[in-house]
Amino acid sequence: MALRLPAFVLALCLAGSAAAHTYPVDETTALVGAEDTYLIGEGTTTLEYVAAHYQLGLSNMIEANPKADPIVPLSGTRLIIPNRLILPDARREGIVVNSPEMRLYYYHDGVVDVLPIGIGEAGKDTPLNWTTKVERKRANPTWTPTAKMHAEYRARGEYLPAVWPAGPDNPMGLFALYVGRLFAIHGTNADFGIGLRVSHGCVRLRNADIEYLFNAVPVGTRVQFINQPVKYARDTLGNIYIEVHQPLSANESEFESDAVLPLNLSEEAEEFLSAPEIDREILARALSERSGRPVLLNPPRL
Repeated sequence: MALRLPAFVLALCLAGSAAAHTYPVDETTALVGAEDTYLIGEGTTTLEYVAAHYQLGLSNMIEANPKADPIVPLSGTRLIIPNRLILPDARREGIVVNSPEMRLYYYHDGVVDVLPIGIGEAGKDTPLNWTTKVERKRANPTWTPTAKMHAEYRARGEYLPAVWPAGPDNPMGLFALYVGRLFAIHGTNADFGIGLRVSHGCVRLRNADIEYLFNAVPVGTRVQFINQPVKYARDTLGNIYIEVHQPLSANESEFESDAVLPLNLSEEAEEFLSAPEIDREILARALSERSGRPVLLNPPRL
């Protein structure tokens, strides 16, 4: 299942972005970052505003703060800022897009940049389990809607131009990295959508973030799309962690449903999580709560 917000809610979301989170990494690095908290004061601060300020997607904030109002948290609410995370199980080279957690990782020069993303709606999915490369880059891209997109918009009484001209009103924003032949990592003309399933399949970033990637990522850079709602790791001290996100709905009916979607752990995950030192109650709670936060599975026994 994924978060869907009505139009009047989206209008409440505020713009804003911080610099990319950058962390040093080597072959032994399991976790990066640190959690923080944010106290909601008087006024109309939205969860999107807080997410953007801390370089997170809206879904990251909602997973970590399930009891907070997802639109305008009440004054006095102390929010968890979930900026501690397990690195995904993927080759640490170039760009790695992990759709279930709504994050993009860019590995380069001994560091990793972590950026929040929006992805494709159910039925217009961002690719999964696919490796490609950055074919080309373009500043001030135009947008050419497909015939299917034209039909979709016409059905709701809206009409698209044959080619949407470049500029700040372009749905692709001001910068685009084209990966493979049909997909792009690009900006946006909206003040919402990061951490949501809102695109026609492309990866969407806040404008400051795509500008950073546009300037930093060379053409030819490796790009890997993965589907890891469950991440796990053992650090150099022997601590075992799990980080669980909501899995992606496979179709519109699952997207609309309130049912809890199965996690479908891989054989590798099942084997890793069978370690005898893991506290089974903590593991079961982490798999159920799906907080998107690293959970220590083998705490010291008193």
